[in-house]
Amino acid sequence: MKARYFFVCLILQLFTAGSQAQDNKTWPSFRGNRALTGTTEVTLPNSMKLLWLFQAGDAIKSSPVISDQKVYIGCDDGLVYCISNEGEFLWKSGTESSIEAPLLFLDNTIFAGNLEGKLLAFEAGNGKKKWEYLTDGQISGASNWAFSADRKTKYILTGSYDYFLHCVDASTGKLIWKYESNNYVNGSAAINDKTAIFGGCDGYLHLVDIFKGDTISKINIGTYIASSVALDGGKAYFGNYDGEFFCVNLSTKEILWKHENAGVFVASPSVSADAVVIGSQNKNCYCFDKKNGKLRWTFKTLGKINGSPVIAGNRVIFGSVDGRVYVLDLKTGEKVWSYEIGSPISGTPAVTKGLIVIGAEDGSVHAFGEK
Repeated sequence: MKARYFFVCLILQLFTAGSQAQDNKTWPSFRGNRALTGTTEVTLPNSMKLLWLFQAGDAIKSSPVISDQKVYIGCDDGLVYCISNEGEFLWKSGTESSIEAPLLFLDNTIFAGNLEGKLLAFEAGNGKKKWEYLTDGQISGASNWAFSADRKTKYILTGSYDYFLHCVDASTGKLIWKYESNNYVNGSAAINDKTAIFGGCDGYLHLVDIFKGDTISKINIGTYIASSVALDGGKAYFGNYDGEFFCVNLSTKEILWKHENAGVFVASPSVSADAVVIGSQNKNCYCFDKKNGKLRWTFKTLGKINGSPVIAGNRVIFGSVDGRVYVLDLKTGEKVWSYEIGSPISGTPAVTKGLIVIGAEDGSVHAFGEK
């Protein structure tokens, strides 16, 4: 009995120490977690105020991450900026090209992809470059991470416009494998145990073996999938460029439900216990019933919605190209709060307890908190 107890505890310790867990004080990746669900248990207040404003050197289309009371964000000036959670500049580190892809924080390292096709790793404490890996096309989607089969090594998975999903060693940047699709890989790969799932601009939903880089299966969706897939309960949720939104059973490869005629989807969905929320370039934010795809509500903004929403408790928060940040009631879709930044917003907010951070195309980084 004691031996069994020790073994269970050891496994739990290894998993905890090796994983990048999301909690209410961290937002380590584009969608908050490896399944890309875009959710957090943080409760948003009904009214918020601007806590601080930071000005970067060029437009911001990337999405921030938050860890260890620091905010990290990429910029079109080719720099990664590190800011304290009180808005104080800490460091910046450069690349040769714009960083539009959202960042990833893992093991005190910031991973950033740029439009030149470089994936770079920086020390989170001081911005010193650790390594770089070159693809043959621009990187627009965020990196994600996974364990090797023996759980001793962490992999970074990054899609590129060179048609490949690249898997590299997180510590060294050395190539492990690369998987070829038939067109651009614009979004991020969601991680489900041993499988990486991503939509390609080739119109397929790809399921890839993380350990080998081999195809598990491909599901024909028919047209470009520019956004990332959210995973929950053995199902994948995503939209395509024709305005169709899907729920797919990953075991049977069956399309369980589909909603049509919703504009162009380049944003990624958020998935809660019973709802799925996504914004469209037709200026609407949609909420679907998770079980059957029935439309629950829509909320219309004054501009395209390119950035992805975050579900925080019973609230939905997102930015729009109309230059506003919106908070909606998850149940009804009614507006609870909004703030006019005045410049288009293409990125996704990072949400932690007491802090919401989002960037805009005038180079500003805004942080909001309880009023």
